[in-house]
Amino acid sequence: MRITNKMMTNNMLYNINSNKSSLSSLEEQYSTGLAIQRPSDDPIVAVRALKLRTNLSELNQYYEKNIPDAMSWMETTESALRTTSEIITKIHTYCVQGANDTFNEDDRNSIAINLKELKTQIYQEGNANYAGRYLFTGYKTNTSLVFGEESHDINYTITETIKNEDLQVTRRIIDTCDTNELDMDDVESFDTETRPSEITVYRLRMAYDNLYTVEQGGGLSLKIPEKDADGNYVYDSDGELQYTDELTDADMNVLPSTDPSAYNPAEDEINYIEDTGEIILGSKYYEMWRDADFQLTYQKQDFLKNELRPEHYFECTTRDMTIEDEDEREEKSIHYEVQDQPISFEVTFNQKLKINVQGREAFAHSLGRTVDDIIKAVSDVQAVQDKIEDIQRKLQADTLSEEQVTKLNQILDVLKTEKDLKDNIMRAAYSRGLTSMELEEDRVNVAVADIGTRHNRLELTENRLSTQQTEFTDLLSQNEDADIVETVVNYNAMNTIYNASLSAAAKVVKNTLLDFL
Repeated sequence: MRITNKMMTNNMLYNINSNKSSLSSLEEQYSTGLAIQRPSDDPIVAVRALKLRTNLSELNQYYEKNIPDAMSWMETTESALRTTSEIITKIHTYCVQGANDTFNEDDRNSIAINLKELKTQIYQEGNANYAGRYLFTGYKTNTSLVFGEESHDINYTITETIKNEDLQVTRRIIDTCDTNELDMDDVESFDTETRPSEITVYRLRMAYDNLYTVEQGGGLSLKIPEKDADGNYVYDSDGELQYTDELTDADMNVLPSTDPSAYNPAEDEINYIEDTGEIILGSKYYEMWRDADFQLTYQKQDFLKNELRPEHYFECTTRDMTIEDEDEREEKSIHYEVQDQPISFEVTFNQKLKINVQGREAFAHSLGRTVDDIIKAVSDVQAVQDKIEDIQRKLQADTLSEEQVTKLNQILDVLKTEKDLKDNIMRAAYSRGLTSMELEEDRVNVAVADIGTRHNRLELTENRLSTQQTEFTDLLSQNEDADIVETVVNYNAMNTIYNASLSAAAKVVKNTLLDFL
């Protein structure tokens, strides 16, 4: 085969271009540090790189954003719960001190003041928030757990279920001595024959007091849900709960707590006390319903600062009372159902973790109501003590007749009897506080343990993702990055080859026709 100059020239140009292309590719690897510059360089490496980059991007989202956000939420929640547990422990300690017979009235008054402040602080902990979102209110993260200010414009119709174990058997004092009616000019006529006595009271205590009164258009419905032989609630074909008994406030005596007979109904009567949120059962109803659950529906409109919002705890309906038109008010009413509202973060591939604790799991109405009972009992004892001191001052007057002195001493004796009885009631209130605080502490500790366990799971996931992030980064580097040492060696070798091809080409190109003659 005859080799012509044109063939040699073409081969020379092809080889030079091929070497230059290889040199250019190595130069790009050297300057960028990447094994390939475009998918066509190595489709398999390119596809693997896309998958690795996608996985690494997801890992970074979980590891650098989702997990830190979830962890901060849970740590803030746990901090609030631990503070609540510490406060309940303090309340428990105060109850132990208050039940101690060696404490005087001033000591117990001081304890009652501290209890009131601690109760307020507990419910303030329920308003803890993270990045402007309330922690204990489920999906309603823009709504506080407790009222930040007094509220009087929203009417709540609340349906509350009270279990049979919450039917309380307590004691009250009746036939107390009212010295406000004492007339020193006619002191002999003051009744000292009626002596204070202690009675047993069967009480249902609702979550709230100062309810929307019957006169204001409110009211009360008391129902006893029906149960089957296994103790399960009975529903009809439409899924409606069935009831064995149903009463309204029209079937009850609606009385203020100051009424002498408020806590002493006849055996076949029920007293409804609106200002304290209590239902007092006669002995007949107690025996009939002592093993029953109760469903109470009532209305409340006036809420004080730091009271728990009903929508986080009960099935309820709210109506804006600033809307004057009743039809429009009903149309704009909002109904809330009681349901679990878990807030979950996706913390790794196809794995979600609940990060929240709902308020009803840690902050109960019963805690505040128990503290209120203690404060009321202390106040009752202090009121009697003030009456005793007032009578003692009257006895020091020099103008008293013998009959007046005798009568005042009789009144003083009655008051001392009343004080002894109310001291017992107060100690009993502190004792109930001990039991109640132990239950509340268990409730909070369970919530702390639950959030702590989930926090540990999150830490394990974080550690695993940290390892995966390193591994994926290494895999991505091995797949995409060029071996710099090998690239430099190959570049120098290719550079030598390229220069050699240019040198060889120069020798071939300079030959002329005369060189072949």
